[in-house]
Amino acid sequence: MDRCVVLVDAGYLLGAAASLLAGEPARSRISVDHATLIQGLRERAEAETERPLLRIYWFDGAPDRVPQPEHRRLRVMPRVTVRLGALTRSDGRWAQKGVDAAMHAELTELARNRACSDIVLVTGDGDLLPGLMSAKEHGVAVHLWAVQAADGDYNQSEDLVAEADERRVLDRTWITRAVRAKELPGPCAPVSEPRPEIAAILSAPLPETATAAAAAAAAAAAAASPGAADAAPGRNGAARPGADAPGQAAAPGHPAAADAGAGADAAAGAAAKGVPTPKDLADLGRGPAGPGGPGGPADRQPAGATLRWSSDKGWIDRGTGSGVGEPPETANLPMLAQLTSAEQRWADREEDITAVSGDPFEVGQVFARRWTDRLADPVHLQQLSTEYPRIPHRIDGELLRYAARFGLLAHKDDQIDEHDRYAIRAGFWREIDLRSAAEHAQAGG
Repeated sequence: MDRCVVLVDAGYLLGAAASLLAGEPARSRISVDHATLIQGLRERAEAETERPLLRIYWFDGAPDRVPQPEHRRLRVMPRVTVRLGALTRSDGRWAQKGVDAAMHAELTELARNRACSDIVLVTGDGDLLPGLMSAKEHGVAVHLWAVQAADGDYNQSEDLVAEADERRVLDRTWITRAVRAKELPGPCAPVSEPRPEIAAILSAPLPETATAAAAAAAAAAAAASPGAADAAPGRNGAARPGADAPGQAAAPGHPAAADAGAGADAAAGAAAKGVPTPKDLADLGRGPAGPGGPGGPADRQPAGATLRWSSDKGWIDRGTGSGVGEPPETANLPMLAQLTSAEQRWADREEDITAVSGDPFEVGQVFARRWTDRLADPVHLQQLSTEYPRIPHRIDGELLRYAARFGLLAHKDDQIDEHDRYAIRAGFWREIDLRSAAEHAQAGG
């Protein structure tokens, strides 16, 4: 048959592209426009073989062979078939299992059945050499494509190169039409411009670091000032006046257990370093500071505390009386599932498969866009905006469950990636900011 087939080893193609553009083979370092990439492969294969395309086979690995978001998008594209091998983790590194065997089987089967006259192989693995030689024996012309090597040398098996009928190189110019390098992650995720104060929160030290530093500062102050020991709590844990909420004891070694003078010094030092103080945290949309109320003494965090989202148990208590659950001002906010009809749910799934890239920031934006578009009462949007930076617990959980569909949360030894979580929520708040601004502009006009 006078047709061509393209067999793509995705691990090789994208890993080599990452090495070329980002300096390391980690696929997480690049973003891929799969529609553009597939179209480019098709056009180039038809041009170089002078044969119409029969099909593109995309071979890749996935945990437990469960299709990831990119695989779901690829397999609904015309003339694309996805074949998945296993993806396993060993010695801290991911490795594909069964991909080479699947490519070998497909290669020999296509040639044996004379399904095509030309086969394009995008791979560098010498394990495919027997399959390549078998295809040639069945009268199929084999075209071997390489990705331009970052060091200017070959990144393919020399035996594979020697046996191929034709060899071409996908250079940087061709690769960058569909692939680009991601910027290295900074100390925090991208945030909305109207919310610059979140950067200071995200750059704060870890809680245990802040606790140790505060304890050391308290000890130094106690040694320097004989009177300071009288202000600090005793060994029995009795609270000093004003340490926490009335009647609450300050835990030994906790930053709140430092004396008033040391606390002032710590607050001044935190301000100089850009670390938010308890007052800063109380001002971040958490309501007026007052005894027992949101932002009050019972709700404040110590100087240097990290940002705690609603999914962290330490931030669920907002003075609701029961100590758990949602505060009254957000308890009536509807969840996205309650706002979504069966038809919309189907359309959402279709969009997730075909249009949403799976970037954490974009995932947060898409979720927020759907939530705001389906609100019947604009007051709910205003209520949510006042809660920044805390996403109400129920909505936050729904957001993370939605993000889990894109494989963003279960990786790196099944640990939730902090950068991804911050980026998901930052994308959520960016969209909420845009929608709130549009509402204000419409109301003002």
